[in-house]
Amino acid sequence: MSPEREAQLEAAIAALPRVPLASVRPTPLEPLEELSHDLGGPPIYIKRDDLTGLAFGGNKTRMLEFALADARARGAEVIVCGAAVQSNYCRQMAAACARLGIELQLLLRPVRPVDRQEIQGNHLLMRLFGAHVTVLEDGDAALQRQAIAARVEELRAAGRQVYRPREEDTVDLDALAYAEAALEVVRQCRDLDIEPRALYVAAADTTQAGLVLGFRYLDSPIEVTGFSPFSGSDERFAEMARIANQGAARLGLDVSFEPGDFDNDDSFVGAGYGIPTDHGMEAVRTVARTEGLLLDPVYTGKAMAGLCADIRAGNLDAGEPVLFLHTGGYSALFAYAGAVLQA
Repeated sequence: MSPEREAQLEAAIAALPRVPLASVRPTPLEPLEELSHDLGGPPIYIKRDDLTGLAFGGNKTRMLEFALADARARGAEVIVCGAAVQSNYCRQMAAACARLGIELQLLLRPVRPVDRQEIQGNHLLMRLFGAHVTVLEDGDAALQRQAIAARVEELRAAGRQVYRPREEDTVDLDALAYAEAALEVVRQCRDLDIEPRALYVAAADTTQAGLVLGFRYLDSPIEVTGFSPFSGSDERFAEMARIANQGAARLGLDVSFEPGDFDNDDSFVGAGYGIPTDHGMEAVRTVARTEGLLLDPVYTGKAMAGLCADIRAGNLDAGEPVLFLHTGGYSALFAYAGAVLQA
């Protein structure tokens, strides 16, 4: 690893327009000694991006610092987007828009029957932050995209300056937030005198694209194993490569990527996105009871289940530290009380 490359990456990211949203940066890298002992495997270190600070924190806060700078530069007065009812992205977007004085309209898709009946967890927080929330009748993602596009056109026709985040020409801004996180990890590992070669994370696109971009540019040996919250989307490998290449071009970095550069596992999804699994909830309870640390049922719980499975199967060297990136999301636990309590 090259100090010159670290300085180059740091300078290139620092040159990007940014609005300050995170309360903590860099986020800590901490040992999970009790969990490591409980699993009988390698030393586990956790990168605490649940502590970024905005609205219970999470990985989206880093991303929104760049995306909302772009929105401001384009004169946005209203942002329109959407995801699932318990979306961590929409929770943090709602808090960020409240802080910046930008109107937010959210069109959310239900994942479970209770999603249209109960306002809890992230859904509660979005409304508390003042977002205009519409819960759609149908949970189909394609219909949701159509509804968002229609709302954007309606607002533009009324003369509003509308910004739709994560479009093709700007989605790499989210990834570059995690190229910066990769730089933090490299420096923190050096400070801790550890040399991990594996990082586990719940991710399906920008978070993993950015981490792989950062580690590759820095010549780090750390390989990223992502765990997708969605199943059956082989296009995600090509999309991560596209995003990473777009981000590298934006920063002027001499690296390029192909779909085969990304290791992303969808075998821990279970019945579907937003539906808890037995293994995922076991991981949530295990981490809570060994470390006093919260994970969530949709993302980090399933990714931790993957890490636990690899440790128990002997797939990781017991003498070599392994990293886990906590992307946040535990505010959704309150909407999954039934699954949490099924001990």
